[in-house]
Amino acid sequence: MATKDVVYIALFAALMAVLAVFPPLTIPALGVPITAQSMGVMLAGGILGARRGALAMVLFLVLVAVGLPLLSGGRGGIGVFAGPTAGFLFGWVVAAYVIGWLTERFWTGLGFVGAFLISVFGGIVVLYAVGIPVVAAVADIPLWTALAGSAAFIPGDLVKAGIAAAVIATVKRSYPLIPARARAGRA
Repeated sequence: MATKDVVYIALFAALMAVLAVFPPLTIPALGVPITAQSMGVMLAGGILGARRGALAMVLFLVLVAVGLPLLSGGRGGIGVFAGPTAGFLFGWVVAAYVIGWLTERFWTGLGFVGAFLISVFGGIVVLYAVGIPVVAAVADIPLWTALAGSAAFIPGDLVKAGIAAAVIATVKRSYPLIPARARAGRA
């Protein structure tokens, strides 16, 4: 792995920490806080590609596990991996990989709409598919109840996917970080 790859991975792990600083936005009608960190997952996969994006999330989770308070609300430590949101934390690695893999495959024609659809699929569908069953199991609630409760986050996640898509499309045009060898022959 090249030095610049290590730097990019560390940079996006740091971006995840910075996104935790933004205060959660609460939807008044629902009372559901929406945090910015899932947008970091979309950005890592869409800008760095599958391998580096997933490794950035792994590095971030290792830093959380050793006790750094890098999650929204200043949480950290090994205990967060035993709570109801643990599936979403592990899902960040999977989601970043899926987003990166799809971005690499559709690189040639990738624009805002494609980046948005990829961000929605990886950052919402895949992430929820990993996270919601863990919420249901840890909270000892029916899967349908966990799914219904998570639906309140979808509007905020769609906004984050739109912001991430705009950034991904802009970075692709101006300074693509996905190496040619990763996207060669995958359009």
